[in-house]
Amino acid sequence: MLIPRGGFCVCVALLATGLDAQEVSRFEQLTELPAHRVLMREIKKTSPVAFTSDGCSGGMSTVWRSTLRQFPQMARAQGDGPPWEDCCVAHDRQYHIAGGASDASESYAARLKADQALKSCVLAQGDRDMATQSEAYGIGENTLRVAYRGIAQAMFLAVRLGGGPCSGLSWRWGYGYPDCSAAFGEAPAPPIATHN
Repeated sequence: MLIPRGGFCVCVALLATGLDAQEVSRFEQLTELPAHRVLMREIKKTSPVAFTSDGCSGGMSTVWRSTLRQFPQMARAQGDGPPWEDCCVAHDRQYHIAGGASDASESYAARLKADQALKSCVLAQGDRDMATQSEAYGIGENTLRVAYRGIAQAMFLAVRLGGGPCSGLSWRWGYGYPDCSAAFGEAPAPPIATHN
């Protein structure tokens, strides 16, 4: 039996049903580990290419810069990119080398840690920018905190959904190594324990 790459989508659906978050997390891990195993085989065969980053993936940096061109006053307040772009580049550094992991379980844990660090970094950036942005936009700090929490959570969910190894996407976990999506079908799924 092969586990589908879209395990995260199933996890989101399972969360919506009210299942325990720990059970959903375990399911996510079981569905993702086969791809980490394939990636680890690829890593053992080669070295990573030179590091590159697109800033915040999924077009976020590109859309942000287009918005800044349309609203120069926003560019004066924000700078030339998303205020949390450094967080994205630090996240990309971990994704590029698959967190430096040497086995599938370590790789899964490193990816989760990198994604959690991205979320924390975005929230910390919001805290650092709070007073400046509140004044620049005439928005209360509580409203900005809610916005940053929403942005950080959306980014976390996006990278969990779209950043898995062997996905074929340019921003996948381990993107510094050759794409392993073609070999993904070779990884058998571990047995899933059931509870009665």
